[in-house]
Amino acid sequence: MELFTAICILCFLYLMHHLYKLFLRITNQRFYMIAYQCYKPAEDRKLTTDLCASIILRNKNLGLDDYRFLLQTMVNSGIGENTYAPKNIILGKEVHPELIDSLSEIDEIFFDTLDKLFANSGISPQEIDILVVNVSLLSSVPSLTSRIINHYKMRPDIKAFNLSGMGCSASLIAIDLVKHLFKTHRNSFAIVVSTDALGAKWYCGKEKCMMLPNCMMRSGGCSMLFTNKRVFQDRAILKLKYTIRTHFGANDEAYNCGIDMEDNQGYRGFRLALTKELVKAAAQSNLRVLVPKLLPLREIILFVIMVSYRKITKTKSSSLAAAPNMKTGVEHFCIHPGAKAVVEGFGKSLGLDEYDIEPSRMTLHRFGNMAAGSIWYVLGYMEAKKRLKKGDRILMITFGAGLKCNTCVWEVMRDMDGSNVWEDCIDNYPPKSLANHFMEKFAWLNDESMSFLSLDDIREKISFEIKASRC
Repeated sequence: MELFTAICILCFLYLMHHLYKLFLRITNQRFYMIAYQCYKPAEDRKLTTDLCASIILRNKNLGLDDYRFLLQTMVNSGIGENTYAPKNIILGKEVHPELIDSLSEIDEIFFDTLDKLFANSGISPQEIDILVVNVSLLSSVPSLTSRIINHYKMRPDIKAFNLSGMGCSASLIAIDLVKHLFKTHRNSFAIVVSTDALGAKWYCGKEKCMMLPNCMMRSGGCSMLFTNKRVFQDRAILKLKYTIRTHFGANDEAYNCGIDMEDNQGYRGFRLALTKELVKAAAQSNLRVLVPKLLPLREIILFVIMVSYRKITKTKSSSLAAAPNMKTGVEHFCIHPGAKAVVEGFGKSLGLDEYDIEPSRMTLHRFGNMAAGSIWYVLGYMEAKKRLKKGDRILMITFGAGLKCNTCVWEVMRDMDGSNVWEDCIDNYPPKSLANHFMEKFAWLNDESMSFLSLDDIREKISFEIKASRC
């Protein structure tokens, strides 16, 4: 009887869902992406294994156990040797960063991506009606939106929004904001800029949870152009279908999973304590809202029947689905490349295969975790691989400090095969091997015999390894 009632409720919800979609069409709700532009730093900003080791050696607070922790973290990170760091880190100014360093870092990303976006789209800065900028780790006066408005001499009636402190999930929050603004601002253009200022937040202490972002976070960012003008439908590359936002800040553990703070010695940094259990719980809560909108009714009914059967028979057989088949609703998955364990764990929980999580894993390997801008590099990988065909649906999943989990679904409006930030290297991905060079060069740190050496001897040996590889 309970099963019959559940099926009736699902049928009713399915009908209401289609009536709601019909209502949106009638009320003329449209949200198109015209173009996006990811940022690629200069080659002299690349973090090779040797350069990473040189930067680590500059931190005199670290001991042998800390070196071993960093080595293990880098080996398990899924990050390669072609990621990029802020200029002040490369130049050795991480201990005493200046405001001008952060502003220069942000300006470079802003104006490089926006210049290319305006040039490629043919839309001028003066035509933009809405501007949203999300940079979590920097808040300046005047605001960052004001820097863009002043640089491009935009109109005085532009609607500008400056988001900070939102973490890696900020990009989809900005898109959700634009979606709601489009309801009252018809025939408008909107720009969203997603990036972060990492240079000022480089951690120079020895707390393990605060050293993690140094290993994972890299330079990058993206600017996107959106419109709700019907006449641009044929030029659009993507159409927004759904956005779902969930926030778990009421839970203390979730709230404390990522915090900008100072350690006991006064060194400022970003404390990261995001567990796979937290990510899984946040994602499940978000997907409970999204799945009824996204998946066909037959898949939902089949999943309910399987769950009910598992409860009745108390079986834990892996042959019975523990999650609905997401591939019945979407063809492509953009998972935020925050960490290798998160990408693979989330893919496993959704029943995804290597092909599905490849774009996120390769983005992490090539560019690292670039905070809110990362998800668009994953999209760029799919486009460069010519995976995106007209009518395909894309699910984007992001996580951010707070804890927030945000998802959105796009429909591909035309075959996507344009050039982007992956253009010069896409033929090399996926590489035959993802072996990490840190273990090749510094595995000796794990040798117990090293424990008897002084820290000066160990640092000297690391320096010798770096010099030897350069020769």
